[in-house]
Amino acid sequence: MRRIALLAGTLGALTAGSALHLLGGATAGDVVWAAGTVAALVPALWWVVSALRAGRLGVDAIAVLALGGALAVGEYLAGAVIGVMLAGGRVLEDYALRRARRDLTALYERAPREARRYEEGVPCRIAADEVRRGDRLLVPSGEMVPVDGVVESEGALLDESALSGESLPVEHRKGEGVPSGVVNAGPPFDMRATASAADSAYTGLVRLARETEAGSAPIVRLADRFAAWFVPATLLPAAGAWLISGDAVRAVAVLVVATPCPLLLAAPAAIASGLSRTARQGVVVKGGGALETLGRARTLVLDKTGTLTEGRPQVVDVLAAPGGDPEEVLRLAAAVDQMSSHVLAAAIVRAARTRGLALPAPEDVSEVPGTGASALVRGRRVRVGKAPGSRSSPWEAAQRARAALDGAMTVWVSLDDQVTGVVLLRDAVRGDAGRTLRRMRSAGIDRVVMLTGDRAEVAESVAAVLGVDRVLAEQTPANKVEGVRDEARRATTMMVGDGINDAPALAAADLGVAMGARGTAASVQMADVVLTADRIDRLADAMDVARRTRRIALQSAGAGMALSLAAMAAAAAGALPPTAGAVLQEVIDVAVILNALRALRAARGTRLPLDRPTFDLLRRFEREHAELRPPLELIREVADRLRPDVPGDALADLWRVHAFLTGDLLPHEHDEESRLYPAMAHLLGGPEATVTMSRAHAEIDRLVRRLGRHLDLAADRGPRADQLDDLRACLYGLYAVLTLHFAQEEEAYFSLVSAPSVSNAAD
Repeated sequence: MRRIALLAGTLGALTAGSALHLLGGATAGDVVWAAGTVAALVPALWWVVSALRAGRLGVDAIAVLALGGALAVGEYLAGAVIGVMLAGGRVLEDYALRRARRDLTALYERAPREARRYEEGVPCRIAADEVRRGDRLLVPSGEMVPVDGVVESEGALLDESALSGESLPVEHRKGEGVPSGVVNAGPPFDMRATASAADSAYTGLVRLARETEAGSAPIVRLADRFAAWFVPATLLPAAGAWLISGDAVRAVAVLVVATPCPLLLAAPAAIASGLSRTARQGVVVKGGGALETLGRARTLVLDKTGTLTEGRPQVVDVLAAPGGDPEEVLRLAAAVDQMSSHVLAAAIVRAARTRGLALPAPEDVSEVPGTGASALVRGRRVRVGKAPGSRSSPWEAAQRARAALDGAMTVWVSLDDQVTGVVLLRDAVRGDAGRTLRRMRSAGIDRVVMLTGDRAEVAESVAAVLGVDRVLAEQTPANKVEGVRDEARRATTMMVGDGINDAPALAAADLGVAMGARGTAASVQMADVVLTADRIDRLADAMDVARRTRRIALQSAGAGMALSLAAMAAAAAGALPPTAGAVLQEVIDVAVILNALRALRAARGTRLPLDRPTFDLLRRFEREHAELRPPLELIREVADRLRPDVPGDALADLWRVHAFLTGDLLPHEHDEESRLYPAMAHLLGGPEATVTMSRAHAEIDRLVRRLGRHLDLAADRGPRADQLDDLRACLYGLYAVLTLHFAQEEEAYFSLVSAPSVSNAAD
């Protein structure tokens, strides 16, 4: 309001003085103009003093000299115009920053404030801050999820658009984690809180957004760098013009056109615009310094689970120690893990609930990052996580060997410090991970490092798929910190993680990035950048924005200063009087601020632009893939069960596989060939981009026809013994080709699908 009042006062003085001059009151008009000049000079002096107190030579000093010089040489009109220009520039700066911060402000203004907690079976309205870990909550239709938790009803349909930009509601099944800050778009559902409001991930986002806003307004580091040479570079030609011509007015004219509003406005407006642009894409960046570091990072260090992988591991087997019961092993593990927010814990709890196991309530729960959790369950100490102790029984060694062969993760379950079983889990690589890493290499990343606490065999299998340069596996939180510091000593390093055990490593990096959609509050709090959407490709989008924002900031400031320098030369030669120079400088100011606001607009960057029809096609086939993937396992299972002694059972299984392939899968593949692939060929620049995918379709067709011929030969008797080897080869071949083909399509095509990817013209 003060700046608006200053603008109104200076503009009023300029208008009133001009009116008095037109009416013949030149002296009175000069007095009014001088008053307007003084009104601008006083706050300008305060800005300079404040900068000096902070140890900076503020470029506002030139504006003060121009205002004082105009008063000294009697150029009252020029002084009044400079006053309006200075006040207008500050108001314009406020507008630009408010416009740029709008998305950040919206993020924390919608923070959850209320919850409905069950008390004696009745949901009661309470403040969100009163929710405690383990509370059972009701989330009515249309209301916001108040804290992080897991779904206890059969399912939940959530609108996550405010965080991720995803326009379609996302379905969460029973036992799956739900983030705070999203809206219930379906019927009411129950959830169990896994964190308090203060420890929920959304609170970390709110805190980061507030810090970002506080750090955005005074971002003038770029201007301060210029100020060190620009102030003396202005004073020298002003003094030279005065000495050579003997006319002090020329010196004032030089100072007037040198008033550095392009520096004061362009850098903060562009950077704040970039911060807003990243927020709109589901990435919150803590201030201009973090945005600049994001744009110049050269080494990328990534956690594996939940970052490079889906973060939704599936339990593939539960093995009990000799004499034990697998069901009891899973029950004990889930009882402890139901209080944990770790992705492996959520998978174990989900598996137990899917099997209908009743979970006892744990007591004295504790969790050690990177090691696991423990609790008292029915009076006995249960530990879930890494195997306790250094000794290994033959049974444990056998399970480790099996997990290594299967590329599975192991979660050991101990009862009173004795290993009672192990849970094997597998986590798929994210479909967008490969494309994202390639995009980030195009954006300037030279080195990619995977840093994980998981076993080397599992980590290396993921790294081989993604082309990672270095793998550091079986790392404790302390080892992760040292690994990040080692990389940071070589180049500017960015670390991406999502768990509690990643928080120290995020702090050790030049730039910490947290997967906030499913990450812990600890990782969010330590991060400089938070991905509010559960998509790592948003990091590549943010890196594009960071590089473009810095380019626009330099471009705006550089162009503005070049124009000012040209005007200074004209003023020093006497070709530009102070009043005309003030008007010209105002035009320059408006031009640079408008150019800086271009950072708000979408641009292509390293992302391929999609038109709406292609986007819709990709979305459709992506959903069909999700539906077709689970039945693929039937093909391998039937191949495993083929035996000569039960031909009737084998025949029924084979017909089930054949019905799935011909009724569901082949129509999908043929539709892709006729509709999706032509669109992708147009997008990617020619049919050669899809020829390998078409070749896979041909091989799938061939194998399905071969299976059909085997069924014709088997007739009603079932497959003959001499058919079994070829049938197994056919089925295993189908399973291998389909699994690879699905993975290729998901990485090459479906990874393009995300909310910001629909084409906008780049500038």
